[in-house]
Amino acid sequence: MELITKIFTVLDNLTWGWSLIPILVIFGVFMTIVTGFVQVRYFGRMFRVLVGRDPNADPNQITARQALLVSVGGRVGGGNIAGVAVAITLGGPGAVFWMWAIALVGMCTSLVECTLAQVYKTTAPDGTFRGGPASYIRRGLGARYGWLAVLYAVCLIGSFAFGFNAFQGNTIAGAVNDSLGIERLWTGLFLAVVTGFIVYGGIKRIAKVADVIVPLMALTYIAVALIIIAMNVGELPRIIGMIFANAFGIEEAVGGGMGAAIAQGLRRGLFSNEAGLGSAPNVAATADVHHPISQGITQSLSVFIDTILICSATAFVILLGSVYVPGAEGVDGIALTQQSLVSHVGSWAQYYLTFAVFLFAFSSIIYNYYLGETALAELTKSPVSVHALRVAVVVIVLLGASAPGATSVFFFSDPLMGLLALVNLMAVLMLFPTAMRVLNDYRDQLKAGNDRPVFDAAKFPDLDIDRSAWKVGRR
Repeated sequence: MELITKIFTVLDNLTWGWSLIPILVIFGVFMTIVTGFVQVRYFGRMFRVLVGRDPNADPNQITARQALLVSVGGRVGGGNIAGVAVAITLGGPGAVFWMWAIALVGMCTSLVECTLAQVYKTTAPDGTFRGGPASYIRRGLGARYGWLAVLYAVCLIGSFAFGFNAFQGNTIAGAVNDSLGIERLWTGLFLAVVTGFIVYGGIKRIAKVADVIVPLMALTYIAVALIIIAMNVGELPRIIGMIFANAFGIEEAVGGGMGAAIAQGLRRGLFSNEAGLGSAPNVAATADVHHPISQGITQSLSVFIDTILICSATAFVILLGSVYVPGAEGVDGIALTQQSLVSHVGSWAQYYLTFAVFLFAFSSIIYNYYLGETALAELTKSPVSVHALRVAVVVIVLLGASAPGATSVFFFSDPLMGLLALVNLMAVLMLFPTAMRVLNDYRDQLKAGNDRPVFDAAKFPDLDIDRSAWKVGRR
């Protein structure tokens, strides 16, 4: 066990320790420049999926809106509440600026990887679509890279379906126990039953649940933050000035100054929005859309919602309050967010935050499960294995919630996520020319006056595309 722990510690140091964050930043900036700042150019088009409905949409398929909300539900989690507090505590207010910066770059990274997931998606036996990094590695890079797809799938199951689900269950149970006094075991049993009901309904039920939970959790949390900002609107210019001053070393708030702000902002931002990690493409591939770029643009919006909106909401709640003292120790993590909320609006806020944590973490649980199911489909087609995964996830959620020390067993989660991110980034870089061809096809149609470009797989005969997933005019 000691040897295994050391191996994963080395892996964690090789990925998150020094290589992964610089690579994610460099790749994101590179793709942003080469695509001509596509996330800025098409920013307005991102919101169409939230307000518009396609009258010709197939009722038996996952819509772009549903795929977006499942993705947002997965990205938004404890990192948006506790992670932002940690970033500010360790990096100062300037960390918030660097979270914004990495989100704007990550919007392009997410667009590219989710576009590739759409290009190489396949039609499942039940008529729905599947795809993701394992699929675009196999179909895009060829059979000789099959081992890379297997490595990615194994890492995805181990980190998201198992490790992070135990952590999310533990987060929910801890919050409920602290604020309501309910024993962890009872919370764990409730979570296990509800999780089992949802995951046994497959992606369609997951999408329907996300369609309700995600808008509810995001809008209520942002609404509370806006009320607090309105209550302290006179302080807002000073807080924004402090964020920028600390971000560029003009005003040092913590030890490490500008360096600490950059490190914490980038790290927490990447952990929160997951851009480039290869998780969101698994959900993006399920959407029934007219063109791969359409879903890529839509998935960029999920990064914006996660970091620019929800993480910023937490940041302003903390910085506008009196609980946070730059450089002080003692109150951090979710306790800092909770105490800051209470200082603004009263003691009822601790119960509201428990409700918010429950929704945030639960939406992540069902998202993490689906990532595991998609990865499993790349390893085996046996229906027995799917049932085994569902049972395993339900049990892991129960164990993670009921035992305070249970999550320490899942020490392998972060290292495996770091490895799968490196695998995904390698594949995305090698397939980037393909993504650019698809982007140029989208642009050409827009220039020709077609406001809703349609993807014709016949234009790309050299690509291993599942034609049944892209029938021109089938809508």
